[in-house]
Amino acid sequence: MTVKNPLLTPSPLPYELPPFADIRLEHVPPAFDAALDEHNAEIAAIVDAAEPTWGNTVEALEASGQTLKRVAAWFFNLQGTDSNEEMDAVAADIVPRLSAHTDAIYQNAQLYARIRDVSVPDDAESARLHSWLLRRFERRGAALDEAGKARLSELNQRLSVLSEQFGRNLLADTRQLAVRFDDAEELAGLSTSRVEAAAAYAAETGTDGWVLPIELPTVQSDQAVLEDPAARARLYEASQARGTGTNVPVLLEAVRLRAERARLLGYDTHADYVIAEETAGDASAARDLLFDLAPAASANAAAERKLAGELADVPVEGADWPYWESKLRERDLNLDEDELRRYFPLDQVLVDGVFFAARRLYGIDVVRCPDLAGYHDDVDVWEVLDADGTGLGLLLTDYFARPSKRGGAWMSTFVDQSRLLGKRPVVVNVLGIAKPVDGSQPLLSMDQVTTLFHEFGHGLHGLLSDVRYPSFSGTSVPRDWVEFPSQINENWAFDPAVVRNFARHVDTGEVIPDELLDAVVEARQFGQGFATSEYLAAAIIDLAWHSLTPEEAEAVGVSLDAIHAFEERALSEAGLDVEELAPRYRSTYFNHIFAGGYSAGYYSYLWAEALDADGFDWFTETGAAGAAGSDEAARRAGEKFRGLVLSKGASVEYGEAFERLRGRAKDVGPLLRRRGLAGADVR
Repeated sequence: MTVKNPLLTPSPLPYELPPFADIRLEHVPPAFDAALDEHNAEIAAIVDAAEPTWGNTVEALEASGQTLKRVAAWFFNLQGTDSNEEMDAVAADIVPRLSAHTDAIYQNAQLYARIRDVSVPDDAESARLHSWLLRRFERRGAALDEAGKARLSELNQRLSVLSEQFGRNLLADTRQLAVRFDDAEELAGLSTSRVEAAAAYAAETGTDGWVLPIELPTVQSDQAVLEDPAARARLYEASQARGTGTNVPVLLEAVRLRAERARLLGYDTHADYVIAEETAGDASAARDLLFDLAPAASANAAAERKLAGELADVPVEGADWPYWESKLRERDLNLDEDELRRYFPLDQVLVDGVFFAARRLYGIDVVRCPDLAGYHDDVDVWEVLDADGTGLGLLLTDYFARPSKRGGAWMSTFVDQSRLLGKRPVVVNVLGIAKPVDGSQPLLSMDQVTTLFHEFGHGLHGLLSDVRYPSFSGTSVPRDWVEFPSQINENWAFDPAVVRNFARHVDTGEVIPDELLDAVVEARQFGQGFATSEYLAAAIIDLAWHSLTPEEAEAVGVSLDAIHAFEERALSEAGLDVEELAPRYRSTYFNHIFAGGYSAGYYSYLWAEALDADGFDWFTETGAAGAAGSDEAARRAGEKFRGLVLSKGASVEYGEAFERLRGRAKDVGPLLRRRGLAGADVR
């Protein structure tokens, strides 16, 4: 099988890009079997080696499991972008096995003893890796007795099954609840290409009429432009119906088991367990930030709803709020969002915006590789070159929605950078933009432009990584630090030097006029009460679930009504109870925390935004950003940011890295001003 299975040998393609055309799903189960056996043999060889040294223990551990990582990277990346029942069946089998395999490594007493006793090289990255490994082993049960280890492994396996099941249920509901329309008149307000895309999506799913797929958040972007209130309501209701059947018992069991696991490991709650390793340091710091901002955000949102209601001449309901907010923006800022999109065709934004900004800051070039194939016809492959022409890695871009792709936008990797292993990164950026049926470029909204820059910010974190040890590579950092580079990168989307390079009218080639650009900048501050409140609501719900003790989790009950009551209590306690405003994610479709890696960590976007707002002020102060920004200053600032943040992964202490960049600890003032919360009392 080794000869015939392309997953079991390193790819011969540049940067070890997987040979996608050669790999089939039938290769995956035997590849996992072989890779698990190989990794077990590698661990056994480490344990059986002579007197422990850094090379035969720690570096050998870092170098182990490469085949398993290769198989898992191919499978789980494609399950997220092109899932089907057969893939889900493989996942259901392999996920608990992978969990048990990982537990066996971290609970190996001999391996833990060797790491504990080894002599550490006299360099900062090695010293940091040693202390990180010891904490990781302890947090994964190395110090428990045999009964504790056994129970921990049971919990981890069950939680891995629940996570996979939650995501699978959500994808199934997202497909099933996509909203079908019989009459194109119901889609009035959407552009012609968007209506055509809805018809094409219907045909792709074997349905007559027009279908609007459901996006990951509660509020759907089409609610801002659909003129028919009934159409807006159908989208909004379908969005909130996801997971209300299948995911109720799944998420409640996950909450209970996470609470039990935290106590077993010596923590009061799952939130305490998670945030102990984040830059926030403890759950109370994250809770304070959310609760301090909630009352002011709530008041701002209520005021915005009142203004929207005055324009609508009736109190606005949740389904209609985005529509009337867009009308307010159009009236007060003279901003026609449909016309604005015509300045943002996808390829133009990507090449002349996202890639241009990266070249201006970091000296890198992103070059299309037509001879290399992605895993789908819609995927493009790009090589990333440093200023001296050295190859840094590959970027795969997968931007179009399809029924097999889960909702949302994300960055992932097929290969991680490591000097120890001599590997360069292969990074993928994924979005879910509706694909025009006529082959034209999709025209992006302001939010989509921002998302494109955001995900490439994550991509830069992986592509510019320059660490020795794979455990520290790229985005392998705490959640409340990983969002810092991506959110910093968002700022360049509408920086004058960057936006004028890509925002050209799709028909005339005209550069975006100054008055329209001014309106865009103002529009990004518009509706911050709503945006902040819906985000805070989701973050508060996440933290509330994961601040429960095992006894409190058991007492919640097992019903949809119990979940809704829990959410309402959590928001009320925080002072965030805005009429007709739903959380960005309700529990039953909160993929980040029940199927992703953000449990007790959704607060991290706001924590990182405090770093980002203050950090981008630094870019402006250096002359790199803003109306007076220069290319020379941008290059100097970019090199410093690359050297202190992007290249370091987890190999440095994060607070120290920020202080070296900024010259002091973070200041939340810029965040409060950006969010229109300057009067909030933040501890």
